[in-house]
Amino acid sequence: MARRRHYRRTDKETPEMDITTFLNLMVVLVPFLLITAVFSRVTILELNLPTAAGSSAPTKIKLTIEVIVREKGLEIGNGRRVIARFPKVTGTPEVDAETGVVSEAKMVYDLKSLTEYLLKIKANYPDKTDVTVLMEPEIEYDYLIDVMDVVRSAEVKQGETDEVQKIALFPDISIGDAP
Repeated sequence: MARRRHYRRTDKETPEMDITTFLNLMVVLVPFLLITAVFSRVTILELNLPTAAGSSAPTKIKLTIEVIVREKGLEIGNGRRVIARFPKVTGTPEVDAETGVVSEAKMVYDLKSLTEYLLKIKANYPDKTDVTVLMEPEIEYDYLIDVMDVVRSAEVKQGETDEVQKIALFPDISIGDAP
């Protein structure tokens, strides 16, 4: 006896996809991303790399300012020789907030004297906007940022009032390795 094979044909419709949970996720995720995007900012500082000696000879002597960050302190040079030195100074001792223990004062770079000297240079050469910051290899990156902030601008008190004005010193900064 032959077996009959009966195949049932199902005329069922395919069910619709339920995307309710996905839409709920989007309703929560989109406003969250929009809110956090407002608070995240990227600060970009354009730096110029030092160029090699040019192929064309300059027609007049050009002022070069180099701020050299060394382990012993800061130096300001003119490309040929050092014109000012600022040795490290004793910083203020830090107090641990939890234990109240006062730590030893560390030696820090004299950024105040550097600012004052750069203000004098800027007064003599107001059109000069570029400077080169050179660092020894062992110096921490944080010190590079501190020196660049000092070189870029300074806060100056105006007259007898306590009004402080921020002025641009040398915003075009090139970086490199110290000789």
